[in-house]
Amino acid sequence: MNIKPYIAFIAFLFSFTALQAQTQSGNASFYAKKFTGRRTANGERMHHDSLTCAHRTYPFGTLLRVTNPANGKQVIVRVTDRGPYVKGRIIDLSARAAREIGILAQGIAPVIVERYSSPVIPFKPEENIDLPEMEMGANEGADTKPLWMLLKESRDQQAKEEALAKQESQAKQENHARQKTVVKHDNPTTHATKAGTHDDLKEINNKPNRSKAYMKRYRK
Repeated sequence: MNIKPYIAFIAFLFSFTALQAQTQSGNASFYAKKFTGRRTANGERMHHDSLTCAHRTYPFGTLLRVTNPANGKQVIVRVTDRGPYVKGRIIDLSARAAREIGILAQGIAPVIVERYSSPVIPFKPEENIDLPEMEMGANEGADTKPLWMLLKESRDQQAKEEALAKQESQAKQENHARQKTVVKHDNPTTHATKAGTHDDLKEINNKPNRSKAYMKRYRK
């Protein structure tokens, strides 16, 4: 008797049963925002904007795909808590996950839950994240100095420039003061003016006064 067909049938039956066990249908609810900050069953803190969920049997860290059959929207969530312990409910979603599949307004809605085997946790199943292209420059043999050394050199250079600027300013002030002193002592116009004034006074004193009043007064 050939038992291979029976073994194949039994294996197929077990695989089909396991597949059915990984897919659940039922109602989903979600955490209110007031639960943000509270610790979940695995020790993490709950946040309303995270893509997490509570499930009664799946191990912590398991990724689940939750589908809203009413609109076809899906979201990938990670199991971090236990529950819900209400009849008819199979999963509790975070507020962000509930918003992604469009059940925030309903509060409780029918969903399909299945295990997601991808090791990557996407924000949305259809979301494409474009990473920017970065140009990496190559080191062509230039010496790399420590940051403290570069800062010290920069401070020293700045101090030298400030000292040089101060010396130039002092030199300009001294030169300007020296020029003013030379002009004050060696101005020929000043000497000529003083000499002319002295000669005019001498001429006035030596020149006799010919005015009528003077002659009338001193003739007597």
